[in-house]
Amino acid sequence: MSKKSFLSVRTLTVTAMLTAVSYVLYLFGFHIPIVPSFLTMDFSELPAVIASLSMGLVAGVLVCLLKNVLHLTISHTMWVGELSNFILGVAFVVPVGLIYKKHKTKKGAVAALISGAVIMALVGVVSNYFIIYPLYDKLAFPMEVIVGMYTAILPQVTSLMQALIVFNLPFTFVKAMVSVLVTLFIYKPLSPVIKGTYR
Repeated sequence: MSKKSFLSVRTLTVTAMLTAVSYVLYLFGFHIPIVPSFLTMDFSELPAVIASLSMGLVAGVLVCLLKNVLHLTISHTMWVGELSNFILGVAFVVPVGLIYKKHKTKKGAVAALISGAVIMALVGVVSNYFIIYPLYDKLAFPMEVIVGMYTAILPQVTSLMQALIVFNLPFTFVKAMVSVLVTLFIYKPLSPVIKGTYR
């Protein structure tokens, strides 16, 4: 077996393993009381970020995609939740992969991860406002009900954009930053195992 073929098989195998871990982490998502119950805190982007750092952004995007395809089999969100999770995951891992590819240093990794977290949070506002919440409005809950869930927690929030900026933006950023911090601790010791360069 050629080296190129071996690396290809390893990449597929590791991508599949990281997808499985990502799916399990998705299953263990939980709610926190300071945000509406449909916002779930999970750390399923973590394996995708590791895939993007170690094997490139395509592997990271694949982990995001396959995780959500698997989750569709048990979805209670009429696939809208999975679409949102995929959009946010891609917004996270693509900047990570692009920046780290050009700056493969510790500082480059930190810059890539923080940039990914910021972009994920900002994209979350845009995608929720123009895509995800309008879909929920058509398929499940009227927009007034959705906004009302935010208003019940903070009466000053009376519009969707307010809700997204006050609640979703910091929520998504914190969620991403947890994955950033964990990645910074585990990536270096994990990298040789993923790449097959350990001795």
